[in-house]
Amino acid sequence: MWLPLVVGVDGSASSLRALDWAVDEAARLALPLKIVHATMTDDREPACGLEIGAETPCGQDIAQHVIDAARERARTHRPDLKVTAELVCGDAVTALLNAGRNASALVTGARGRGELKDLLLGSVSLVVAARAQCPVVVVRDGDLPSADRYEQILLGVADAESSSAAVRFAFEVAAARGCALDAVMAWHRPPRTSISKLLDLPRHEDQQAPRTRVLLDEALKQSAGEFPSVDVHRIVEEGSARDVLLKHSEATDLLVVGAQRRLNRSGLHLGRVNHALLHYAACPVALVPQWN
Repeated sequence: MWLPLVVGVDGSASSLRALDWAVDEAARLALPLKIVHATMTDDREPACGLEIGAETPCGQDIAQHVIDAARERARTHRPDLKVTAELVCGDAVTALLNAGRNASALVTGARGRGELKDLLLGSVSLVVAARAQCPVVVVRDGDLPSADRYEQILLGVADAESSSAAVRFAFEVAAARGCALDAVMAWHRPPRTSISKLLDLPRHEDQQAPRTRVLLDEALKQSAGEFPSVDVHRIVEEGSARDVLLKHSEATDLLVVGAQRRLNRSGLHLGRVNHALLHYAACPVALVPQWN
C-alpha cells in the first residue's frame, strides 16, 4: 500500500478523533497522509460545532482555518510524517469519494459538524463507507485515539469469494503493525425439517462447525501464505455474524469486513451486518470493497 492514507476533517470533535487515528496509522504503515476538507460556502463567521485549534480570528476564512489547523495538529503529533492538505470546494461526500480513487484507504469520523449528537453514524460517513472505491475506516466517537492498545486486528469472513479483498487488507495491516489477526467466521444451526421433527431425528450439529472451519481455512489460505509472519487465530463461532463480530470488537484495535460492490448499480451497498457494525462496533471499522 503506497498510495496516501486520506482523512476527511471538518473541525468537529469526531473528525479530530479520525485525524489522530489516521496520523498514527499512516506513521505505522509508512504511508503519506493527505488531509481533505470540503466547503460549500465562503463563510467568514465562526461555524457551529467548530472544535479545532484556537478561536478563529475575525475575518479568517473558516475552511482555511480548519485545514491549516488539522495539518499543524498532524505535524505536531508526528513530525516525521509526510502530510499534505487539500481544501475542496463542494460537498464532503463527493470530495472524499474523489480522493478515495487515489488512496490506500479513507478515514472518517462517525459524525460531522452540525449533525445531531443522537445520531450513531452521520450521513457523510455512511454514504462514503457504502460507495468508496477504496477501503474506508470509520472511527467511532467512543474509540480511543490509540490504534494499537490490544495489538490485535479482527477480520470478519463471510466466504472465500466475497471476502478475498478484506482478507488481504487485514493481513497487510497486521503484517505492517506486527500484530495478531483474529479471523472469525460465524455459523448457524440448520433448521429442523418437519419430517425430522415428526420422527424426532437427532440433529447433525457437530458437522456444521468443521465445515465452517474448512471454509475459513480456504478463505485465508492465499493471504496466509503471502504473509507468513502474521500470527493468525482462526475462530469458528455459532451465532449471527452481527452478534459474534460485535462481541469480539470489544477487545480489538480494528475490525475489517468486506463490502460487496456491483458495477453500474446505484444506492448504498452495505448490507445489514455491515450497517450494524458501523453503528455499534466498539472499535474502528474498516470496510473493504469487493467488486463483483
